[in-house]
Amino acid sequence: MCRLLAYLGPPIALEQILIKPPHSLIVQSYAPREMQEALLNADGFGLGWYHSQRMELPYLYKNTCPIWNDVNLPHLSRYVETGCVVGYVRSATPGLAVELGNCQPFTKGHLLLMHNGYIDQFRHTLRRPMRNLLNEKADEWVQGSTDSEYLYALVLTYLETMPLEMAIPQALHTIGALAAEPFCKFTATTIATTGDRLIACRYANFKILPSLYWLRDDPRYPDGVILASEPLFEGNWQSCPPQSCLIVEPNLDVHITPL
Repeated sequence: MCRLLAYLGPPIALEQILIKPPHSLIVQSYAPREMQEALLNADGFGLGWYHSQRMELPYLYKNTCPIWNDVNLPHLSRYVETGCVVGYVRSATPGLAVELGNCQPFTKGHLLLMHNGYIDQFRHTLRRPMRNLLNEKADEWVQGSTDSEYLYALVLTYLETMPLEMAIPQALHTIGALAAEPFCKFTATTIATTGDRLIACRYANFKILPSLYWLRDDPRYPDGVILASEPLFEGNWQSCPPQSCLIVEPNLDVHITPL
């Protein structure tokens, strides 16, 4: 399983959220504390962020090497300032290739999308049933081979008829129904953003559920909200409940509802 990170608030340098915390995303890549089905996140990483002053399409930076080996990242993270960023370090599901097409975050227009979890034996179980549910545009959007990308292709399909905060839960429930008979393990902690808010969900059809925490108005990040697979530092971190959806509004109000 992977590790996720998201920040929404006043503009900060990327290094302030990505590198400087004592249990940063980089540390979580080689010394995670709460991973249950893997030891390392060494199969690539990705970042997505938005311009701090102008409404533009998000920017992406991805690599298939371990995040701790990227010599350009410290320099980039000192230069870039943003009020909304998401990041991810990958532990590849066996059978799914380590290549840029499979690196997250995924993007579509102003959307950035990340998923931590898996569909067991995806290529042999749910890939075809899920693909059959996609509309033509969503099917053409898929570039890689991961269960994560197909999950979000289903989200994009539902976005034709419903808002994002409904499309993601609908996709999770649809996949859960597909995985019920015959039973197939499915677990998902997801984060999506349009640059002005965050939407996160935790869902699984068995007992292993990737962790997710949130923190608001920490003295080190006033007027900001952080989502993370593991706490980045000592603070008043709250666990996002299982089978729930957490929404951070543009005014940073946090709402949690059952899925």
